[in-house]
Amino acid sequence: MSDLLERLRERGWRLTSQRRVVAEVLDGEHVHLTADEVHARAADRLPEISRATVYNTLGELVTLGEVVEVSTDGRAKRYDPNAHRPHQHLVCTGCGAIRDVHPVGNPLADLPAEQRFGFTLSGAEVTYRGLCPACAG
Repeated sequence: MSDLLERLRERGWRLTSQRRVVAEVLDGEHVHLTADEVHARAADRLPEISRATVYNTLGELVTLGEVVEVSTDGRAKRYDPNAHRPHQHLVCTGCGAIRDVHPVGNPLADLPAEQRFGFTLSGAEVTYRGLCPACAG
């Protein structure tokens, strides 16, 4: 069973066949699919699943904090099931591919006090950009 499915079971989330297939499609370490990609892959497994069901399920997963919505450079939103392990993203500026990365250090601690303007920091999002090997080659 996938990590996401296990977490959802532990929360007591009702796993209908449609919800299960969406969670299964999202399983993986570097998965960052658009809603349309989730729907296409889910429909391969469960042909009767509707696009509305996929969008509603993704919205519920985001609200539950089990999936993170990732927006990069005006492209379609992507859905990241790696919501419980702190990480940043590496984005290809050519094809839009996204990889999870785990840099050493704490971006919150790296912001000097004089640049915090009195804010109490609660999080940081860092996105690294560049060309993947396929686009650079």
